[in-house]
Amino acid sequence: METRRKLIHVTQMPIRWGDMDAMGHVNNTIYFRYVEQARIEWMQTLGVGTSQTAAEGPVIVNASCTFIIPLTYPGTVEVRTFVGHPGRSSLPTHYEIRRVGEETLYAEGSAKIVWINPQTGKSIPLPDRMRQLASED
Repeated sequence: METRRKLIHVTQMPIRWGDMDAMGHVNNTIYFRYVEQARIEWMQTLGVGTSQTAAEGPVIVNASCTFIIPLTYPGTVEVRTFVGHPGRSSLPTHYEIRRVGEETLYAEGSAKIVWINPQTGKSIPLPDRMRQLASED
């Protein structure tokens, strides 16, 4: 069971009118988009995993989200990204979604990243930069 979580990235993005569904709140699938954007921004800061032509990169092998309080337009969300203890080729990530300026938790989730060679589909060791960041205290 993963207990250690290290905050490694915070990003903000607007809630768009089109993010809402017929129920009048942000559709559940959009929360995964918010987290995806935060994950990509974090990887870009490391210079890894965001090129479609790269010889290696990340895949998500599982993802979850607990929807605590519905988000609605207008507003700005803040996604806090945390990492857990890295494995050889995997890294557990955790996310907290809040409205900017609030400490209220609207949703939380996780995704396990596995680093692969896209040509073979096989897992390979995490990039050193990711491992070092996750391992630093």
